[in-house]
Amino acid sequence: MYAVIVTGGKQYRVAPGQKLKVETLPGEPGSSVEFSNVLAIVDDAGHMTLGKDTAAAKVTGKIKTQDRGEKVIVFKFKRKKQYKRTIGHRQNFTEVEIGAIQA
Repeated sequence: MYAVIVTGGKQYRVAPGQKLKVETLPGEPGSSVEFSNVLAIVDDAGHMTLGKDTAAAKVTGKIKTQDRGEKVIVFKFKRKKQYKRTIGHRQNFTEVEIGAIQA
């Protein structure tokens, strides 16, 4: 069984027991989180549920960590103009372990 959820403006395919890195969610590690924006659910028999039928569905999970990703180096330059600029960026994320999918 798996579901397609929306969080942080992105869509994720999740299954029970899966660990997932998503955009930062409020909460402390160990607290539970609920994803109510479910787009699709596929059961073990392969039957897919879409649209209005998933309005009451929800996916629950548990926050494992609040962390930051690897540093991404951004280097800009313009040739012949002596313009060079180096900056770095680390994106915040929340690691969630998916628990149950209620249809």
